[in-house]
Amino acid sequence: MGFRDQLRSVIQWENPGQNELFIKFTENGDELKNASKLIVGPGQGCLFVYEGKIEGFFEEEGMYDLKTDNTPFLTTIKKFLTLRRDADSEHKTGLWFYKKADVLNIRWGTRSTITYNDPVYTFPVGLRCFGNYSIRITEAKNFFTNIVAGQELFTVREIQEVFVSRIVQPITDYLAKAKFSYAEIDSHINEIALYSKENTVQIFNDLGFELKDFRIEGTSFDEATQQRIAKISDMNADVQAAKLAGLDYAQMEQLKAMRDAARNEGGIAGLGAGLGAGMHIGNMMGVGNQMQNAQQQPPQQNVDDPMAKLKKLKEMFEMELITEEEYAIKKQQILDTL
Repeated sequence: MGFRDQLRSVIQWENPGQNELFIKFTENGDELKNASKLIVGPGQGCLFVYEGKIEGFFEEEGMYDLKTDNTPFLTTIKKFLTLRRDADSEHKTGLWFYKKADVLNIRWGTRSTITYNDPVYTFPVGLRCFGNYSIRITEAKNFFTNIVAGQELFTVREIQEVFVSRIVQPITDYLAKAKFSYAEIDSHINEIALYSKENTVQIFNDLGFELKDFRIEGTSFDEATQQRIAKISDMNADVQAAKLAGLDYAQMEQLKAMRDAARNEGGIAGLGAGLGAGMHIGNMMGVGNQMQNAQQQPPQQNVDDPMAKLKKLKEMFEMELITEEEYAIKKQQILDTL
């Protein structure tokens, strides 16, 4: 760089990176020339730090003159005469450019599950959320002083860390108060997002940002919650099947247990247990139209009547409570008593 270049220079933030929020101008070190020109482009701002203090604050786009106590010509001559390479000026300066335009579609997602109790099924729900948000720097000096703190580069990723650590609690609070069942979460996403934004805005205002937009794009449940949901789905399917058979859920469960016992125990003992249970259940409830008609008739047959036993045995076989082989064996035993 020649003397003429030292007496006048133009400084500007060219081609800012998409991920950059604050960046220090370091091309010429800490010494900015007297009467240097500063160009602040559209959507940009700039902080001028002189001897450790913010002395200039440029929010409007345009060209500015920077004044410092440095005299580059004299400093360079002094270096030349003394042959000292460390003869830097004691008047240290710095320029930090920052993005004033909106930063759009910043991704976010909860690292850990948001846990609350399902108000309908009374089991703990582990929920994860993800989405995007947009911000704008409104108090650059405040954010620079309290957060950036002289870092040469501060990126969008770092503000993401700040956001994610603060968004989980508002969502948890809202779910605890709103009492949405797990099945209602997706239909109330917009309400949850609005509440979360309203209860996070002040946090970002305090940091020097405006939270312009906040969206929840989707949710998911942890593995334990998915297992509980699967069990509930199976139970609901059984309830519907019981209604079609004219039974309530408790009766359906009794019949399933009785069928499993008959199949698992096997042999005559298992058949006897299944037969006894079947006769007991048959006296308590109707199974299909045949069992309901039987319930309406007054009990007049002796429990030892072979015909009654054969009838009950056939009903159990038709309900698949016993196998065909077990049915044939027990039927023959009853017939042998005649």
